[in-house]
Amino acid sequence: MLDNRRKSFWRKPEGITGLIFLIGALLLGGALISSGIGAIMTFIGTTGGLITTLASLGLIIYMALDGKARNLVSYLYKSTMRWITGLFVTIDPIGILKNYVDDLKKNLKKMRMQIGKLRGQMHILKEMIINNQKQIKTNLDLAAAARDNQQQAVLILKSRKAGRLKESNMKLDDLYKRMEVLYRVLSKMYENSYILSEDIEDQVNLKAQERKAMLAGHSAMKSAMSIIKGDADKRLMFDQALEHIADDVSNKVGEMEQFMEMSEDFMNSIDLQNGIFEEKGMQMLDEWEKKSTSLLLGTEKEDLITSANNDSDVLDLNAPVREPEKLGRSNQYDTFFE
Repeated sequence: MLDNRRKSFWRKPEGITGLIFLIGALLLGGALISSGIGAIMTFIGTTGGLITTLASLGLIIYMALDGKARNLVSYLYKSTMRWITGLFVTIDPIGILKNYVDDLKKNLKKMRMQIGKLRGQMHILKEMIINNQKQIKTNLDLAAAARDNQQQAVLILKSRKAGRLKESNMKLDDLYKRMEVLYRVLSKMYENSYILSEDIEDQVNLKAQERKAMLAGHSAMKSAMSIIKGDADKRLMFDQALEHIADDVSNKVGEMEQFMEMSEDFMNSIDLQNGIFEEKGMQMLDEWEKKSTSLLLGTEKEDLITSANNDSDVLDLNAPVREPEKLGRSNQYDTFFE
């Protein structure tokens, strides 16, 4: 099922080629008319020239007013530009989707490594928080003993140390919650991207065969005749559905790569060994949380953030990253061809 969000011809690679050719033709035509204006006026001054000029103008006016003629000229022009563009870049929708499958598989490997690295950092951070809690208790116990023994200097020293550890743990707890958001989001993005990769690969394998069969019984003349009759060009509609899928996947792959880059910057801003983490990294994640809904996550984004901030919803860091089962799951792009 197509909607109005698909790209217009002029926003596609072949549209850019068509625009260049159109501008070139107008400039060339203007130059020829300017340099040969005298010859043109002489030609129009003859009976045959006048008839030819009027016939040409009549044909142009007819084509401009007749919808079928306009569609036919538009189809021939677009087909020519598509053929020319195809000599230099990949515009075949099947080929584009195959490239996206390759990109997704590479990104999935990188994302899995990021999740593993993040999980390791979270284990270290959790251990630091637990050790701090133990030291806080020890120092408070020592402060209480010093108070009972009237050791004022020890009481002040241990109380202050416990206070500093508490303050440190508050910051570490906040950092851990941010890292938990990141972990949950990366894990869910990995899961959804895994599904996306499978769905595209299935569509490519299936639609490549359908398109091959369609092209075998297709010709430019048949398409032209269909357009003249006012019928839809089936191959064009089929390719538009594939292009719509490619646009959707392009946006999702872009979001995936952008979030991976942000999460990497966030991780690089943290030095747990020295207890250092930059506010910039925290702000980046905070801004992402407040932005609009994610294409890859949909409404799950808010649920993930809520779960990360819910103390009763304990994250199991030892649980493996989930890879969804393929059986019993519908393909998210089947409706694009309805």
